[in-house]
Amino acid sequence: MTATAPRTREQLADRVTGCIEAGDLRQALEAGQELNRHYPDYAYGWYLASWLLRKTQRLPDALRTIDRAVALEPSDRFRVHRARCLLEAGDMAGAAAAAGELRGRPLADAVLHGELATLLYRVGDHAGALEHYSAAIDLDQGSAEFHFNRAAVRRYLGDAAGAEQDFDATIALRPDEYEAYNGRAQLRRQTATRNHVDQLRETIARTRTPAGLIQLHYALAKELEDIEDYPASFASLRQGATLKRSLMRYDVATDLGIIDRICQVYTADRFDGRVEGFDNAEAIFVIGMPRTGTTLVERILGSHPDVCAAGELNEFALELTRQVSALAAGRTLSRSEFVDATARINFKALGQRYLERVRPYRDRRPVFIDKLPFNYLYAGLIHLALPGAKIVSVRRNPLDTCYAVYKQLFKDAYPFSYDLAELGKYYAAYDRLMRHWDAVMPGVVLTVHYEDVVADVRGQAQRLLQHCALPWDERCVRFHENSRASTTASALQVRQPLYDTSIGRWRRYADQLEPLRLQLTAAGIACD
Repeated sequence: MTATAPRTREQLADRVTGCIEAGDLRQALEAGQELNRHYPDYAYGWYLASWLLRKTQRLPDALRTIDRAVALEPSDRFRVHRARCLLEAGDMAGAAAAAGELRGRPLADAVLHGELATLLYRVGDHAGALEHYSAAIDLDQGSAEFHFNRAAVRRYLGDAAGAEQDFDATIALRPDEYEAYNGRAQLRRQTATRNHVDQLRETIARTRTPAGLIQLHYALAKELEDIEDYPASFASLRQGATLKRSLMRYDVATDLGIIDRICQVYTADRFDGRVEGFDNAEAIFVIGMPRTGTTLVERILGSHPDVCAAGELNEFALELTRQVSALAAGRTLSRSEFVDATARINFKALGQRYLERVRPYRDRRPVFIDKLPFNYLYAGLIHLALPGAKIVSVRRNPLDTCYAVYKQLFKDAYPFSYDLAELGKYYAAYDRLMRHWDAVMPGVVLTVHYEDVVADVRGQAQRLLQHCALPWDERCVRFHENSRASTTASALQVRQPLYDTSIGRWRRYADQLEPLRLQLTAAGIACD
């Protein structure tokens, strides 16, 4: 009896891709294994196998198989895929190196340029991302996705006019790309003669998707505020925020309970010197509520030649969670139990592992900034883990803070920000925790007020540098000349000299914010 000859490699590859298109990844993996077994020298077969393994989160195997493909045929497509596998496996340095080797190459098609651009953006090479998104658009002018992504990169690099052109192109190509309307509104101050108010209102009238309406209402609120129609601005903002809140499952009481538990667990006796942390003074943590000026402070410090602004890093919380999970040994902890468990971890190991985790985000400068505002929750734990680290807390007028948070449409974080009553409760808890940290570890956290920085940038820069044990450098007061990309909501503002128009902005909405003012005042928080 004659054995059936194996199918050709092209037939097997077609079967793999057919299973992928049908959504049957199990059959695709089986076909891929057959392809690799019969044709071990077929590079494309190993690439398909790696794609499937990455899709099913088997990243070490995905890297192993793409390495075989690259060894057989070092094509640009395979190398881009390899860089993506490295990034998803958490090897930021490896991914940056792999993507950097491809930067500037005349790739085969627009899609490949777009994939490389996204990789370069994610590893922090914004100039490279801009180059390859532009190359992708040169090859495919009709892609709304490429225009949208280039708009974001241009914004981070400070090119507001270029970003606006790309957002306009995105909207023309795909009118239901609602995030583009909001992104465009944030780029500049709209004027009575140059705005998109009518277009936004017309688009709102014909939009039925809640996610789209949310984006459009926030965009309209921003543009109406710019042209000084404050009642209509707040009405649109309230519509967007209320709709956003209605789609969320969130209980502010949970967050308040966590903050109260932190205060109960981390009492003054925890900071009596018995806990051994990791002896290192490389980190500066800039913390606070969002929209308080943390990016401005980061920009001032990051303009010092000895300081690397590493961005908003989640590594401290991730490593803390990893260590608590190890203690729990598979047992699911309640939030209160989680806080209790943090007090039993090895703080020295926490500090050391945190520094290892952030290494891919740093350069060779001796000091780096971690500007994740939410790290205020962990200020005491940071001090225990890294007693030599510097912590800077940025504060702003409470009502200016709450209004700025309320009018910002966040991607994922800060679920308390879409209801003014919940926002008031959360702000009061935040204020209580910051006062607690000052009481239990006096002198550790430097508090900087946004209004003071605006009034005296030189004096506050001197305070900041002194606290961080850094020598004076004039570039810190010329922070707006720093060309480094900023990926926060303040990306464009920090490229301008300081202005005071954001101070007291809440007063334009004093009537609408009066319940919030009363709520904060009742909590002992001065608002004027």
